[in-house]
Amino acid sequence: MNPWLVARAGMARHFWTYALFFALITLATAIGVAVSAQEAALRQGSARAADKFDLVVAAPGSQTDVTLAAIYLRPGSVPLMSPADTERALAEPRVKFAAPLGYGDSYHGSPIVGTTSAFVDYLSGGLQLGHMFEDESDAVEGAAVDLPLGGRFHPVHGVGEDDEDESDPNHVHHEHAGVTLKVVGRMKPTGTPWDNAIVIPIESVWRTHQLPTGHAEGETRIGPPFTPGRVPGSPAIVMAPRTINDAYGLRGLWRTASTMAFFPAEALVPLYAVMGDIRDAMSWFALATQGLVVLAILAGIVAILSLHRRQFAVLRALGAPRLYIFACVFAQSAFLIVGGALAGLLLGWLSAFVVSAVFAAKTGIAMPLEIGESEIDLVAGFVAFGLVAAIGPAIAAFRKPPIEALSGR
Repeated sequence: MNPWLVARAGMARHFWTYALFFALITLATAIGVAVSAQEAALRQGSARAADKFDLVVAAPGSQTDVTLAAIYLRPGSVPLMSPADTERALAEPRVKFAAPLGYGDSYHGSPIVGTTSAFVDYLSGGLQLGHMFEDESDAVEGAAVDLPLGGRFHPVHGVGEDDEDESDPNHVHHEHAGVTLKVVGRMKPTGTPWDNAIVIPIESVWRTHQLPTGHAEGETRIGPPFTPGRVPGSPAIVMAPRTINDAYGLRGLWRTASTMAFFPAEALVPLYAVMGDIRDAMSWFALATQGLVVLAILAGIVAILSLHRRQFAVLRALGAPRLYIFACVFAQSAFLIVGGALAGLLLGWLSAFVVSAVFAAKTGIAMPLEIGESEIDLVAGFVAFGLVAAIGPAIAAFRKPPIEALSGR
């Protein structure tokens, strides 16, 4: 006789109880899978976003603050390099290009960043529509910005989600009303926060904020070379060294009393360490939760099986071996544990997918979500623990002799 038939009949008789057990195991597994998968996706996505930022030069301060502002376009307080240091950095001969970054303005939640066309071309790998900016009034939008080519707009001071929310009676416009920008091109998707940015010539940012434009008075040319004595300070400069040796040499050269130079990965390491600590803590919490859920469910199964003690005793009296009774009971526990764990693996992946999609929409960072070795090991460990723990109730089901079980003793 097939023991699964007896196990299935027992679960069907207490369908809602077993359904609750199954749901608890699914949720407990999903928590661990979601935490692990989400941390890995965030780590990979943030690292990829920094790939094109080979070397960053800035004023002494927090590398993390500069990284968040320059790469992830998060508003923050970043000191400016001195005009003299900025001028020397932009004239650095051992790089493919040195691009200044200027920010502080936005349009409908999209940050407006000033830089050079060489950096835009390098970051995007060419444009998907239109052409690169050719004068100070031109703008190139990121792939996620919803502005038509040829569209004109006024930049707004500051970065926010509702820069021009006129429904708020207390709203005050901070438009640079005298500045009109025109969208002339659109970048290819980069999977970075720059997909939601509007990029303009750095000269436009400097002129808008009443600073020298990097060129002689009255000159309308944009891009390098910049005129000595006419370059204002910059919060960050992105350099693209020609070789790896040049990269390390430049990092050492620009680590001075008035400047710092770093590879963005250096600034991300402390953030990854914090993320790893949080993931470890959450993983241990999830493991503890899973263990308690399994033990509680097995205790519930023991209570249910006690109601069917006479049925098992009858089977024993009819000649069913102990191994058969063991298999009937163990099959129920195994179905719950293995089935719930697999369902939890799927639910955890779906949960992480939704969170990643929301996070990507908010930050612009593409999140490469996948179920990896860590998640598989987590589920496998949970299943192994559950199956070992399920041996106890299965053995308890046939320990009493049939005569005692039938007499109710």
